[in-house]
Amino acid sequence: MLPSIDIHSSVAVYVQIENHIQFAIASGKLKATDQLPSVRELSERLQVNPNTVAKAYRDLEVMGLLYTRRGMGVFIQKGVDAKCRETCRRRIIMRLHEVTSEARASGMNKKEVVEIVEKSMATDSSPYGETPASILALAKKKRK
Repeated sequence: MLPSIDIHSSVAVYVQIENHIQFAIASGKLKATDQLPSVRELSERLQVNPNTVAKAYRDLEVMGLLYTRRGMGVFIQKGVDAKCRETCRRRIIMRLHEVTSEARASGMNKKEVVEIVEKSMATDSSPYGETPASILALAKKKRK
């Protein structure tokens, strides 16, 4: 569910955890009533402070995506998959629009942007990890 977090990312660790859980719900990897790891278990697995995991779980509970059963654990709320898909898609579309607008403003053409998107989609990297060298190499590519 949570492949990894990047403590060097500009995205706060608790936000990375929240996003990974939302992505897993949106993609169907997590389903209604699935149990999440305990705060202690997840904090040990990710090597982060338990308070960080607890904050992410609390935020997701406030958003209505999770629920806690005292003594049992934290679970995925029923009927949230469509909401997660829409929220994730909307956020990604907004970010893609911003990035493509910046690309156009900097003089990049559609072909260059599409090439970068295709190479990015072909990688199996974490959303918050380092950009693969093969993609960064495109920055040095001379325009024709």
